[in-house]
Amino acid sequence: MDMKLELVYVPVSDVDKAIEFYTSIGFNKDQDHTLSEALRFVQLTPPGSACSIAIGTGFGEMEPGTLKGVQVVVENIHKARQYLLDAGLDIGEVEVHPWGSFVYFQDPDGNSWSVQQLPPKPSKK
Repeated sequence: MDMKLELVYVPVSDVDKAIEFYTSIGFNKDQDHTLSEALRFVQLTPPGSACSIAIGTGFGEMEPGTLKGVQVVVENIHKARQYLLDAGLDIGEVEVHPWGSFVYFQDPDGNSWSVQQLPPKPSKK
């Protein structure tokens, strides 16, 4: 049985501001539906990802800015860092650990993200 993670809710205070932020860093806006004054659903997908994020109004119980540690994986952490810097994000230096290299950023509400480059796989002998 497959269990595919395909959608993660990200709590935001201003849907349009969040759309602007996430599309500015390359997320594709897949859906934007206002079903009523109280219910709006927006789905955004990072480039190359099978998992999307959902933002909106009228669903989800988390307070804006409370999602911590969502992680995306890239092939080249230095290129990803530069891409995010060029998009105007406040992002730290690359941190290198045995389990991967990382940089971190936050969306306008304070939801935190990590960007990881996996370590090289051990060579087979």
